[in-house]
Order: sequence, then structure tokens, then C-alpha cells
Amino acid sequence: MTRRNHLLGVILACALLLSGCAGTVTGQGDLSRIRIMAPASPGGGWDTTSRVLQRTLQRGGIARNVQVFNVEGAGGTIGLSQLARESDDALLMTMGLVMVGAIETNKSTTRLDDVTPIARLTGESEIIVVPAKSRFQTLDDFLAAWKANPRGVPIAGGSAGGADQILAGLMAQATGIDPKQVNYIPYSGGGESLGALLGGKVAAGISGVGEYAEQVKSGDLRALAVSGAERSGQLPDAKTLTEQGVDVELSNWRGVMARPGMSAQARADLTDVVKRVYDSEQWKEALANQGWEDEFLIGDEFGAFVKSEEQRVNKVLREIGLVT
Repeated sequence: MTRRNHLLGVILACALLLSGCAGTVTGQGDLSRIRIMAPASPGGGWDTTSRVLQRTLQRGGIARNVQVFNVEGAGGTIGLSQLARESDDALLMTMGLVMVGAIETNKSTTRLDDVTPIARLTGESEIIVVPAKSRFQTLDDFLAAWKANPRGVPIAGGSAGGADQILAGLMAQATGIDPKQVNYIPYSGGGESLGALLGGKVAAGISGVGEYAEQVKSGDLRALAVSGAERSGQLPDAKTLTEQGVDVELSNWRGVMARPGMSAQARADLTDVVKRVYDSEQWKEALANQGWEDEFLIGDEFGAFVKSEEQRVNKVLREIGLVT
């Protein structure tokens, strides 16, 4: 009986130990699974970031079972609302600058301070382009025409309130143009805006560098400027806005958030997992392959950055007239 009780005790102890590990995050990355929410349709920037995270976690041996799922709609605010109701400490949601604007334009009742900031991961400069046959040879040419007649210089970009329109608004502010006079035409994707550019329906286009890089290299489009603090590695000949006297810097950054109400330990454990992703060779390779800029920022510093972006974006969208 003593031996039988001892054996039963060992079995029960092992079972308790295993059940306690299931679904948790530890500082050593001993995970049964991690879920990553891409709050948009498959194929976009958040989805791509989520799936690169998934591959890095698995190939780097950081996590064994990583699931990516999509929650589409309203610039990511539907996914944000879902995250705010979650209780899973092993869930990350990919997000970024576009969501900051979407919260305002969609009048979302769920805000970014309703969830837990984990880390900023990447950034991508925006690019201002014109068709190769355009009369605008330089950024100065474009700005002169834009100042003279803002309504007569239509600019193509992505969804209303997104990074592309935010950049147009910041450029207008910096060059003395009334942001409400900017003739911004939103398109659902880079393919549509490219068609508008090449078809002569708009004077210029704004998008992420990766969206137009191949057309610039092929000579179909001309790059006037990029919006980052430094030139883009994808198009090193394209000067920044600041190099050309326009005091604007903007990066279409992406990061990850977690559920609200996490314990300090759970947040620290999940943050450690993301830090291990960042330190991995697989992630460095992914940055190079995707043409992403390294803009890693973690924990409370990331939270403070998000708050500053909320203030900047809200001001721009009010001046554009998209929010009141």
C-alpha cells in the first residue's frame, strides 16, 4: 500500500505540473502554444507581420505551437475590441500606426490604453511618388504646385485616416497648406492607387516604400521623397523629407499588444518571448527579406510612444477634418 500510494502521488504530481504549464508563458519560452491575432484580412501588413512572427517563434525554437488567426474590419478596431475581452495571457495582437488613426475615424469605444503594450517591432518609411512622365521632377516642383492649388493636385493613398493620409496632412502642415484643402483620394490597395497614378487620375501617390519600390526601380514612377528619419535601404537614392527642408518624419510602425489585466509576471514573461524573437537570427533575416526597419521598443517605453502617437494623429485628423 505504501509503494502504491507513493506511485500514485508521483503520478498526481506530474499531472499537476503538466497542467500548470499548459497554455502559460515562462521566461524560458516553454509554451504549449501562442496565438497571434492579425486584426485585418490575409495578405496585408499586419497579417504578414503576424506570420513572420509565427515562423520566427517556431524556427527559432522559442515556441512549439503558434497559431495565427485573422479578425477583419474597421481598421483593426474590431480585433482590438476582441482583445480587450480576452483572458488568454498567451495571445498577441499585431497592430500599428494605422490602428491609431482608425480608432479615431471609426469612433471606437475601445482604445489602446484598454489593452497592454508589449513591443514596437518594425517600421516602414512612406514614399511620395509621381508618374515618370509627370511635370514634377523634384519635391520642390510638387510642393510649389501643391501650395498654389491644393485642390488641383490630387494625391492617391490607402484608406482614409491611415498612414498615407496622415503623412499628407503632416506635409501640408509643415509647408503652410490648409490640411482641409488637401485633395486626398483613398484606395483600397496599392494596386488600385498604382493604376490611378499610371492612368493620370491623380498627380501623386503616397504609400509604404515596399508598395512602390519595384515601379520606381523600373522607371514607371519617380520617387520625390521618403518619410523616415533616414533613407530607405530599398531605395537609397530617394532623399528624405527632412533632407529637402520639410520638417516631417513618419514611420508606418507595427507592434504587438496583449490583453488587459495581465499580472506583472505574465506581462514580463510574454515580453521576454518577444525579446527573444528580436534577438534571434531568424528575425534579423526577416527584417532584411521584408525590407522592414528595425524600430524595436519594449514595455513602458512603447506604451509612452503609443500615447504620443495618439496625440499627434488625433491633431492631424482634426485638422484634416476627418474627426471632430
